Amino acid sequence: MLDQPAPDFELPATGGETFRLTSAKGKPLVLYFYPKDNTPACTTEGQQFRDLHSEFARLGCAVYGISRDSLRSHENFKAKMGFPFDLLSDADEIACKAFAVIKMKNMYGRKVRGIERSTFVIDAGGIVRREWRGVKVPGHAQEVLEFVKSIK
Repeated sequence: MLDQPAPDFELPATGGETFRLTSAKGKPLVLYFYPKDNTPACTTEGQQFRDLHSEFARLGCAVYGISRDSLRSHENFKAKMGFPFDLLSDADEIACKAFAVIKMKNMYGRKVRGIERSTFVIDAGGIVRREWRGVKVPGHAQEVLEFVKSIK
């Protein structure tokens, strides 16, 4: 996937919008996939992207969070956390499958299918320039920001 065109997809977004990846060409963007709204690590990850959002915006870089949660859940999560970026609802796993982020995981001793926390930076031309899989939350958003600065 690295240095290849990002797979196109269309998903419902918070704010009553529809997001289409090909329509976002022309500026770099960050897609971060996370397992579930309102869970500790996912909340922390979103807060870190929120807190650095103005720096991403200064670089002309958009940020989008993606999970399988419903739009209603996303709207509540976004409002509660004050996220200045949209969340995309991938209930049918369209983008999750395109970016191969669905994995079998251990949850309290049993196997469950879910999103492996992953982030992708896509350049203005629609090419995947960096991917992180199996993300550990502390410091991750800052690392993504540093990478975006390096491609500007």
